[in-house]
Amino acid sequence: MERKVSVSIQNQAINAIKFYYERVLSGKRKFYFLERPRKEKTLPVVLSQEEMVRLFRCVDNKKHKCVLMFAYSAGLRRGEILRLKITDIDRERMSIRVSQSKGRKDRYVKLSHKILPHLDKYLEEYKPVDYLFEGAVGGEYSEGSVQNIIHDAVKAAGIKKKATLHTLRHTYATHSLEDGADLRYIQEMLGHSSSRTTEIYTHITQKGFDQIKSPMDNLDL
Repeated sequence: MERKVSVSIQNQAINAIKFYYERVLSGKRKFYFLERPRKEKTLPVVLSQEEMVRLFRCVDNKKHKCVLMFAYSAGLRRGEILRLKITDIDRERMSIRVSQSKGRKDRYVKLSHKILPHLDKYLEEYKPVDYLFEGAVGGEYSEGSVQNIIHDAVKAAGIKKKATLHTLRHTYATHSLEDGADLRYIQEMLGHSSSRTTEIYTHITQKGFDQIKSPMDNLDL
């Protein structure tokens, strides 16, 4: 606690000690009187629709804008965006094939109509060969480059929230829920194996907030 070590690291340390004594040294399995730290229940950062508009409008580079649009419009993870192939984009079915994502599962997500004109301009200028987003000499686009894209965009848009590329995935899920999408549908689109993972967005959404009144509003101040 003094070193401010995260809960996950604390639990990893406890597990490592148990593994060493019980498996490596072939010791007897026993109970350790150690209080397991509880995992913090933190809610992810989510951007508003207005902030998303500002984010997109401040990015002039066609490639950078498309990376951000794919992250938000389909709720894709960073690795999923980097592994996208040109052939994964199905305009007839308006879908995106996400291959071997987390858990080594394939899935299809919705392709936004509004992303198409931006995608066409990007393809015309950059002419990728295999991957949808390629590095300067071909092959997969680097993770560092994607991190720089979102960092620069957030700063240029004047967004004070601590937003990363994964924030756009959280924002996609929250906005979809507020727009009336079924939680089960959102779970499938995000590629979550458990509905409990997706249920966190029910704690973030502001849907119905306008129907709630603060008791202070009744006071004659």
